[in-house]
Amino acid sequence: MATPGGPRPGNFPPNYSTNTLANNMQNLQINQQQSNNPRGDAPRPPHAAPPGQQPQPFGGNRPRAPPPGVFPRGPVPTNGASQTTLPWNPASTLTSPSSVFQPPPSFIMRTPPPVALASSAGGPVPPPPGAAPLTGPGTRPQPFISAPLTSVPPVLPQMSTSGPSNNGPTAFSSWPSQGGPHFPPAMAGTPQPPAGPPQLPTLMTSGPSAQPLQMRPYFRSPAGASPVTGQPAPPFSAPTQSMHQPSGSPHGMQAWPPQPGQVAPHPPVPGPMQQQRMYGMLPAPPPLPNQSMSLSHTGQSKIDPNQIPRPIRSSSVIIHETRQGNQSSPPPPATSDYIVKDTGNCSPRHMRCTINQIPCTVDVLSTSSMQLALLVQPLALPHPSEEPIQVVDFGENGPVRCSRCKGYINPFMKFIDQGRRFICNLCGFTDETPSDYHCNLGPDGRRRDADERPELCRGTVEFVATKEYMVREPMPAVFFFLIDVSMSAIQTGATAAACSAINQVIDDLPEGPRTMVGIATFDSSIHFYNLKRALQQPLMLIVPDVQDVYTPLQSDIIVHLSECRQHLELLLESIPTMFQNNRTTDSAFGAAIKAAFLAMKSSGGKLLVFQSVLSSIGIGSLSAREAEGRSNKTAGEKEAQKLLQPVDKTLKTMAIEFAEYQVCVDLFITTQTYVDIASISVVTRTTGGQVYYYYPFSALSDPAKLYNDLRWNVTRPQGFEAVMRVRCSQGIQVQEYFGNFCKRIPTDVDLPAIDCNKTIMVTLKHDDKLQEGSECAFQCALLYTTVYGQRRIRVSTLSLPCTTMLSNLFRSADLDTQFACVLKQVASEIPSAPLTQVREQATNVCINILHSYRKFCATASSSGQLILPEALKLLPLYTLALLKSIGLRADGRVDDRSFWINYVSPLSTPLAIPLVYPRMITIHDLDEKDLDDSPIPSPVPLSSEDISDEGIYLLENGEDCLIYVGNSASPDILQQLFGISSIEEIPNQYVLQQYDNPLSKKLNDVVNEIRRQRCSYLRLKLCRKGDPSGMMFFSYMVEDKTPSGLSYVEFLVHIHRQIQSKMA
Repeated sequence: MATPGGPRPGNFPPNYSTNTLANNMQNLQINQQQSNNPRGDAPRPPHAAPPGQQPQPFGGNRPRAPPPGVFPRGPVPTNGASQTTLPWNPASTLTSPSSVFQPPPSFIMRTPPPVALASSAGGPVPPPPGAAPLTGPGTRPQPFISAPLTSVPPVLPQMSTSGPSNNGPTAFSSWPSQGGPHFPPAMAGTPQPPAGPPQLPTLMTSGPSAQPLQMRPYFRSPAGASPVTGQPAPPFSAPTQSMHQPSGSPHGMQAWPPQPGQVAPHPPVPGPMQQQRMYGMLPAPPPLPNQSMSLSHTGQSKIDPNQIPRPIRSSSVIIHETRQGNQSSPPPPATSDYIVKDTGNCSPRHMRCTINQIPCTVDVLSTSSMQLALLVQPLALPHPSEEPIQVVDFGENGPVRCSRCKGYINPFMKFIDQGRRFICNLCGFTDETPSDYHCNLGPDGRRRDADERPELCRGTVEFVATKEYMVREPMPAVFFFLIDVSMSAIQTGATAAACSAINQVIDDLPEGPRTMVGIATFDSSIHFYNLKRALQQPLMLIVPDVQDVYTPLQSDIIVHLSECRQHLELLLESIPTMFQNNRTTDSAFGAAIKAAFLAMKSSGGKLLVFQSVLSSIGIGSLSAREAEGRSNKTAGEKEAQKLLQPVDKTLKTMAIEFAEYQVCVDLFITTQTYVDIASISVVTRTTGGQVYYYYPFSALSDPAKLYNDLRWNVTRPQGFEAVMRVRCSQGIQVQEYFGNFCKRIPTDVDLPAIDCNKTIMVTLKHDDKLQEGSECAFQCALLYTTVYGQRRIRVSTLSLPCTTMLSNLFRSADLDTQFACVLKQVASEIPSAPLTQVREQATNVCINILHSYRKFCATASSSGQLILPEALKLLPLYTLALLKSIGLRADGRVDDRSFWINYVSPLSTPLAIPLVYPRMITIHDLDEKDLDDSPIPSPVPLSSEDISDEGIYLLENGEDCLIYVGNSASPDILQQLFGISSIEEIPNQYVLQQYDNPLSKKLNDVVNEIRRQRCSYLRLKLCRKGDPSGMMFFSYMVEDKTPSGLSYVEFLVHIHRQIQSKMA
């Protein structure tokens, strides 16, 4: 290493070819016909480099070739020749250091081999008449579909490969019903309209239009300024951002790259728009653009529902430079498609603030009624066109830090005295510059080497941690699988599905000598397996005591993957057969995870649990509280929220111990009954894990999702034994953290595991006044161990301007982040407060913000006008959608609501809005649409008025995907899309297939793209009018009036009346 802090030189690992990885991505053929190849013949994709490999030396602001292990990026090839741009999927987005993560798999519609399907009554289900005989081994998907496919254990039969290729076990309309994902019907408890004739908003018609949907601005723009249709646009974004499509994608709705040879457009910076960015430093800001509506008192609606604020899709990729002209640039909406150029501030994917200008005093903040909070996603997936995060090695001394607050060196620390000292931008303390880090200053006051040092010019960097950051040797990558083999799990096919999924992901686990695995099964007792290679076959070791559990062996239960691969595969093939006659109905879930923890205690790692029935015996046993609540209806209604709380502290106490020893628990619930998610999920929340929920589990349609979820879980960018802290500038301090973690001291959160999907909300408060015109900095530091055993510190720094002007707060408000914070706080309140109170609080947040804007930022206007700030004009719509969501409906199953709460807790910002306001598109006319670069057409409003009886619609919220078929849909289209001739043939369980026609191919392309964007293999369900599936679909039409809830227009009237009463 030439100089301390210099970028680490790159070196290629053995047998590594960047072209191989790129070719695999370019040749990706989704849903192609699978071929059977012997196991071991399939080429596997190259994984990330082993420990020690680093990115190429950093070259400041200049474009550079990507480091080893990172996909070729950038639309402009360096040699001038045309360069094919790769389609996006999570595998191609890992621009984090190549030595940290292996390339994750693509989120395409991958087909796991069908498990031995079982009916709910028990026993294998014969294939329908006409199916090919179940002979020969199945196929196992590899990380890239273009690679030849290897076989699977013969215990799992393969469906016929003749006919259409599909995305899961072949679906037949005659298959016995096992139900689909459960969506509660219509919601209850939203605000009721007041008595008397409704006052409906009408659009103002005076003045020139400044809205794409003919909305009239209440203020004109200043002379010479261009009409403003959204938030102040980022310097390189031409499209309107205000009414964006809530796609929820990590990178927006559009396909990632432009077409080959194209470059993402760089629209010119509009001069007048620059005047809109005040940052509290200009004397007289222009009036704010706003959404202005006039309310009629005649009781007659004068507003076209199509003219009220709704999200629209941006048509192009936004290029976002995090800082320009030494000022912070407002980030694009989280749900838009954007490419970040880190020019000092960290990417908004890693850290976003609810307000992009910081109020100088607590009074200004409280007057606005907005919340000041950060949403932090330290390992977020970057866009494939973005530069990789640089790894910096300071050698034995470690990274330069402030000696007072321990903040890390960053672009906003100011060097003085010819570079011999530096002032911390967080606490203001002046430190001596280490002698081996000294550099003279240039005429601009910056160090002359600032552009060559990532830590001085980039908002996010990764430091190599020294010995002082380790209390022990970095832990190995340990994966322990715990499988429910009770009678219900065997008979529903859940055990076979779990074993099949695990068997397939073994090849996707991190390569290297440090990867270790273990496996156990459980019913009323616990069964460990000795996987030592010296044995001829795995040896079962039974632990019958489920009250005082123990581990039967100190070693040989968790062994190196390279030493036990054959034994592990043999065991996974045998488990469904070994327990096929099991008649034990009890489940010792609590005892099983405790016993697995004891086996993992010395190393830590990931515990992946597959559970199918309520824990009924041993430590942490539970009862069917939901049934008790129904039988005692009075008590059930009075204390309904108690069913959403853990029944006792037994599992919480266990979980805290798990977290202390760096064991993270992920829970895959494959059930057809109540399992008390409220009680068992405390283990995942406390250990930094996640709950996956498959209810009611279908052996036909759910094994594909189970496999893909498990595969993404073990292959996505992640780290172990992590600690995270957020530091703030003087005057601001952290108030509270929200998310999935364990907190033993107030300032830090402990994360036994952290991955690219996990987000932590950090609420902030003032403890002093800030100076107007200055900047306030936030720094997130994450200390973690990579899957290859390297200790790293990922540091993200965000510096925002301070302001005393209330109008600047509203202009710079970030709607996506504001709403995500409201959503997370509502979810945390649901278990402890009555639903009516939580709904009222959520509504009041919206009312108070809009009232503050109307009172303090809008000029005198008629009381009949509802004024919405441009940046927050969709807040009423999203608030209404939240009120009608599963979590705030009283008519849903308790487990469904508990899962919703758990799903929201670590949810990323781009997925928050789609969860409550899903995306709906038409698919019957895909052939007729010009979709440009994206296979996904423009969304339609969530209103039954927009649903035709002749149409077919797809609705997705990031977790589930419903396809609604109108009663008068064309039989020809039904045949093309689903292989059926009438809606009477719609199956209860649906597996998407690709037929030999253009319409079917486009539908598959749409579903594939959504799955890529959401990083989730959506559960698919066909719905039709007149049956429960249709009711489920229409419960998502949040703009409709329901027996217990307001329509969108009525809700706007309700909001306006509340604002009027406050103004009076």
